[in-house]
Amino acid sequence: MISLRKNRLTFIQMLVSLYINRRLIFDLTKREVLGRYTGSVIGVSWSFINPLLMLAVYTFFFSVVFQAKWGINTSQNKADFAIILFVGLIVHALFAECINRAPSLVTNNVNYVKKIIFPLEILPCVAMGVALFHAVVSLFILLVIQLLFSGSISWTLVFFPFILFPLILTTLGISWILAALGVYLRDIGQITAFITAILLFVSPVFYPLSMVPPKLQTVILLNPLTLIIEQSRKVLLFGEIPDWDRLISYTIFSVLIAWVGFWCFQKTRRGFADVL
Repeated sequence: MISLRKNRLTFIQMLVSLYINRRLIFDLTKREVLGRYTGSVIGVSWSFINPLLMLAVYTFFFSVVFQAKWGINTSQNKADFAIILFVGLIVHALFAECINRAPSLVTNNVNYVKKIIFPLEILPCVAMGVALFHAVVSLFILLVIQLLFSGSISWTLVFFPFILFPLILTTLGISWILAALGVYLRDIGQITAFITAILLFVSPVFYPLSMVPPKLQTVILLNPLTLIIEQSRKVLLFGEIPDWDRLISYTIFSVLIAWVGFWCFQKTRRGFADVL
């Protein structure tokens, strides 16, 4: 376990810290995932059952009750809308789980704060690891359902990790900032819960971006989830190549956000022990 010195706050040092502590991040992530299901009858199997039940509910209400269609394609079967919707929910859930947990990451691990050698900066990474585990499980279920209903899976899904990568960096950057603020401002958790709930509706989860009036599309695109959700559907469901120009621009922005978040966390961590 190696923690960076307070004067080493460059982006490269951030990567070095994550690389050096990769084993610790993996072990803590594994422990937390298993710990969530300790005492349950079927254990980790709940991580598969929960998204499967959620997909079934969405399929029933949106396709049977509301008879919703995605866009103007009237040839969709009853599961198509739910599958398209599920992609957006996977992305939003990944972001929301990390952001909602971030303000309490340090306050819930006071014992780590007292340990000088413990790298506190990995706590958001552990939360991200848990969220990624659940996202991968949901993605697996999505692909299985898609294969059952459509008979094929598009090869363009290989681009999905490249689409998700900038969102991971952005989420980590925001999580570092919120984790630091959460030590000094305990109300941050209430605010993040409200914001992530709003993002569910201002992100193209329940509707395609094309349905938004052109004047508002620019505003919607400022949402960090919009581009990722739209591009994820392109590669996972529609068999299209991602918009690399936009993704590269987003990645550059995400690198900046990650570094700023890391910098803020390392700068403010000196006062954690005094506050806690």
